Order: sequence, then structure tokens, then C-alpha cells
Amino acid sequence: MAYHNQYHKAYGDSDRLVLTKKYWLECLADLHPRQLVAAARQLVKTQDFLPTISAVRRACERGYELFGLPSTRDAYIEACRAPAPKSAYQWSHPAVYRAGKATDWFLLASEPEEKVFPVFSRYYQQLCDRVLRGEKLDDPIPPALGSIPDKPLSFAERERRLAALRDKLDV
Repeated sequence: MAYHNQYHKAYGDSDRLVLTKKYWLECLADLHPRQLVAAARQLVKTQDFLPTISAVRRACERGYELFGLPSTRDAYIEACRAPAPKSAYQWSHPAVYRAGKATDWFLLASEPEEKVFPVFSRYYQQLCDRVLRGEKLDDPIPPALGSIPDKPLSFAERERRLAALRDKLDV
């Protein structure tokens, strides 16, 4: 309806319409329907003319932000720069934390980008697909503080525990 006259001029013939629908389906089959709907709404608001397949694909790639997800590159940079403890950090989206955890924090910190980014990107894409399907990812649970003793152990108690440890280790 947004492009009524343009649509009928381009696809007025029913045979052409069937072929066009098949072609569009083939070109956009890898995208999630919610992603396509969000991109279509964005295109209708911003474009005067009937969008092309490439315009729809570009809008879908930018469409992550419509679901609160950063781009893959921004998510990677955030995961690499996040301080420890990772679960206590304020992530832009839980998918970034989960992708970093799945990739392995040590790998992110120690290996070159050429090696790690494809791994991170794959995990992140899988998580983004889950979000686009409507799944809600829980925020990471920050580590609980351990019990802090009210006062330090006495000298005799420390000696007793040390002796027990020596006996246990046979030292």
C-alpha cells in the first residue's frame, strides 16, 4: 500500500509477480521474518520509491539495532574491552556477553582479530537469530560476594589449619 502505483506498474502482470516473489524469496530466505518486517517498516518510513532487494538486505543488516542488538563489529569490540569480572559488566545486550563467553574470554584477549573475530561472529549471529525469533536472553548473573570473616583467624587457629594441610599433603 505504501508504494501502490509503483507496485502495480512494476508487477501488474500476474506471471511477473509470481516470478518476482520466487526471486525475492530466494534472495531473502536466510533472513528471519521479524527482521524483514522491521526492515520493511523502516524502509517505508525513509524511502520514496519501491525498495530493491539490496536495499532490503542493507536495512536488515542495520536492523539489529531495532532489537537492541549492536552490530557484530561493535559487539566484538565491546567483548574484547570489557573488564573482569565479565558477568558484572553492564553489557549493551546479553547476546554480546554470551557470544564472548562462548568464544572464550582468554581467546578474545590473547589471539589476533583475524583468528578470533570469525569465531565470535558465528556465535553472535546464532544468538542474534535467537533474539530475532523472539527468545529473551537473560542478563548474566554477577558473581556473589564470598563470605567475609568478621575478624582474622587467631595465630593458634592458623597454625592448626597449616598443620592439617601439611598432614593432608604429606609434606
